Amino acid sequence: MLLLVKYQKKVDSPGKMKILTIGSPKNLEEVKQKFGETHGYSLAGDRVSAKGQFENIELIFDFAAYKNYKSVDIYKDPHPVVFLNTSTTSLKDLTQDLQPLIFGFCGIPTFLNREILEVVIGNERQQAKLDEVCDKLKTKYSVVTDRVGMVTPRVICMIINEAYYTVEEGTATREDIDLAMKLGTNYPYGPFEWASRIGLKNVCQLLEAVHRETKDTRYKICALLREESLLN
Repeated sequence: MLLLVKYQKKVDSPGKMKILTIGSPKNLEEVKQKFGETHGYSLAGDRVSAKGQFENIELIFDFAAYKNYKSVDIYKDPHPVVFLNTSTTSLKDLTQDLQPLIFGFCGIPTFLNREILEVVIGNERQQAKLDEVCDKLKTKYSVVTDRVGMVTPRVICMIINEAYYTVEEGTATREDIDLAMKLGTNYPYGPFEWASRIGLKNVCQLLEAVHRETKDTRYKICALLREESLLN
């Protein structure tokens, strides 16, 4: 898989942070799985209730960003370091003139809890702060270009889309495609297994956003995929 990596660092020194997740209990669980039980965690269902916790928090993972663009204005006030879910928009478009302690990440299921944290930064001056935070989180990270769908998410969702086209054409079964991808590319999951873990609606949402931005036909949603996403 091709990763457009601008910067990558492996860190070894552990730290402890007070981390707030804005989103669902499942989002919080993925944050815990990624960063371990060393840190202190809390959960807020939305930004309105989250703001009251800012004084006692060092880091926020905001999974709700792409669902409600306007409410990110809450970060115009003093706030902790924030990772915004920029899965279906660019960090620049989402944050504009907000404070600099904001990074982009993919909050779609399965893309946070990976070995490398894929991150978008607004400018090079943020690099030192990103180093500091990732050192405390004890995670490797890669800085990628600020584009809709980032890198890994758009590649995986495109593969899922192509797999659906293959089934729609009757070329192969879902089971055969999953097996072939795992054996041929050493991926942890086949396209249909991955789609189930990500959620078909999430896959469609990302593909639609990337297709709207790029006009690339590779991201045009397969009719079978769209149909099944409406049933889930």
